[in-house]
Amino acid sequence: MTDITTELNEAVAQGRSLSDAWNELMRTELEHCVNELLQSELTAFLDYDKWSVAGYNTGNSRNGRYPRDILTRFGKIKIEIPRDRNGEFQQHTVPRYKRNDGALEDMVIQMYSKGITTSEIASLIEKMYGSYYTPATISNITKTTEEMVKEFHSRPLSKRYSVIYGDATYISVRRDTVSKEALHILMGIRADGNKEILDYRLFPSESSENYREMLRDIHARGVEEVLLFISDGLRELRDVFLEEYPKAQYQACWVHLMRAICRNVRNKDWKDVLGDAKLIYQSRTKKEAQQQLNRFITKYTKKYPKAVHVIKDNPSLFTFYDYPQEIQRSIYTSNPIESFNKKLKSNICKKGQFPNEESLDRFTCVIACDYNKQFEARQMKGFKKCSYELQQLFEKRY
Repeated sequence: MTDITTELNEAVAQGRSLSDAWNELMRTELEHCVNELLQSELTAFLDYDKWSVAGYNTGNSRNGRYPRDILTRFGKIKIEIPRDRNGEFQQHTVPRYKRNDGALEDMVIQMYSKGITTSEIASLIEKMYGSYYTPATISNITKTTEEMVKEFHSRPLSKRYSVIYGDATYISVRRDTVSKEALHILMGIRADGNKEILDYRLFPSESSENYREMLRDIHARGVEEVLLFISDGLRELRDVFLEEYPKAQYQACWVHLMRAICRNVRNKDWKDVLGDAKLIYQSRTKKEAQQQLNRFITKYTKKYPKAVHVIKDNPSLFTFYDYPQEIQRSIYTSNPIESFNKKLKSNICKKGQFPNEESLDRFTCVIACDYNKQFEARQMKGFKKCSYELQQLFEKRY
């Protein structure tokens, strides 16, 4: 390679920007290296150096070359594919029919997953590579994720999950008209404390039966033992989870319960009512929590009977107290899955809506795969400390 520092200094002295000079230098060097590697491949195949007299008796020889342009992250490079006289040489440096180094497709898919529209991606590609890609071409590139989508929805899952969260978020999808539909999501925390998006599916509206279908699917993919389910507190949803996994337990999400209480309380009383409600699930023990619940019911039954009804006689308020204290803060709400929903929504904002369900599926799959990769080696807070206790719970129930 040439003296990079000298080359860059000379380019800057000529008035070019450092970034432009760097890209041009790397493009030139890459072009040179690829062509040298191609020639080396042919030499190794023929088993004699160029101009060597040894080649006269081999029955094969060099036979010129043909040009090909390859798009790289540094711009377009011109390469020359060498040929042999007998047409037997197959080079491996540049895949056949390949017109870029893969970085372009990867970049397009990543930009697409960030919510950048196909028209904007096409414009950016033209500025960066000097080659115009139509929005239709960009859309076709993003369809390379279809295999990834199929694999995601059918991949084998772990046998044991300490916790599975269920939640739905509404996203605009165009069919005959644009309407908001419920994207149902299941997130699990494995026995080792790592979390992952198990699956997601789009339905017209949120329903407990939709979750039943998803639960049966993850069971077929290997999920046999679950300690705890957590969702938004719908009582019929609790029944579905426990019918499909009878040995599991269920915890109603206190964040959703608090929101339901708010809807039945005057704004001026929110602070007092919610303050009293927080004393319930922030108690140190289940016994203390039950006492705080009784005080809440007594205090607000007459003034706010609908708010009291939200938590009165709910059998799934205090399940989290049956688990080690180290993880209780992670399992009395569905906040972990809410964080994924927030990440998903932030990437969706710029798109506004999806032209069809397949587009949403591809988009969500990229986000989910990135999310799983991000957390594949990170344990949820507290789960490592109580891994033995959780293991004992699995052994006891299953």
